[in-house]
Amino acid sequence: MIPIRAQNEICHNVIHTTAIGRFCILIRTSIFFLGAFVALAQTGLAQSVPNVNRTMPTVIVIGFVGGFIKHDNLIHSEVQLAARLRKAYPMGVDVETFESYHGEQARERILSLLDTNHDGILSPDEKQNGRIIIYGHSWGGSEAINLAHKLEKDGIPVLLTIQVDSISKIHQNDAVIPANVAQAANFYQLDGVLHGQSEIRAADPARTSIIGNFRFD
Repeated sequence: MIPIRAQNEICHNVIHTTAIGRFCILIRTSIFFLGAFVALAQTGLAQSVPNVNRTMPTVIVIGFVGGFIKHDNLIHSEVQLAARLRKAYPMGVDVETFESYHGEQARERILSLLDTNHDGILSPDEKQNGRIIIYGHSWGGSEAINLAHKLEKDGIPVLLTIQVDSISKIHQNDAVIPANVAQAANFYQLDGVLHGQSEIRAADPARTSIIGNFRFD
C-alpha cells in the first residue's frame, strides 16, 4: 500500500481547483482497493484457489479522462493518478488512460493483456483470472461503465469501478452497474452547470456491492 504521506502528496499536487480537490477521494479509494488486489496477485495467494491458471495476469487499471481531454494530459488528476500508480507499482500492474470516446480501444487492450498465452483466443480461465479496475471522470465515468457492460458480454469480471461526477453520454446508462462488477463507488457534487450522476445501483445486488454514492459540497 502507498504510505499516507505519499497519498497526502498526491492530494497536495492536484488540489488547485475545488473540483479536482474532490478527486483526491478517488485517488485514496483507488489506492486502497488496488493495493489489496495487487498484494493478492503479487504474493500468488490466488494460486491456492482451484481452477486458477498459474500464469497470473497483471492487475489492469483503466482510467478514462473527461470531455475531450487528451489521455496523457498531466494537468488533469485522472492522468496524475495513473502516473502515481505506475510509480508505486512498477511491476505486476498495467495502468493505462484513454479518452472518453476510446472505450473500444481500452477493451481491445484488456483483451490483449488477458491473453496470457498469446494464442489470440481467451480461454475461460484467462477471462476469469482478470483483475480489472476501471475509473473515470465526467464523460469518462460514463465510458467506464460502458466498458464494464462490454466486458460483461465478453464474460470478463471487473473487480471495481469508480465514477467521479459521471456524466452520461448518449445511448449510455451510467447509473446501472452490470453484474460482472464486484464493487462500485460513485462520487458526485452539485456545484456548477453540469451535475454528476448522483446514484448508481447494481443490476444484480447479489453480485455487485455498491460501496456508496458520495456527495461532496
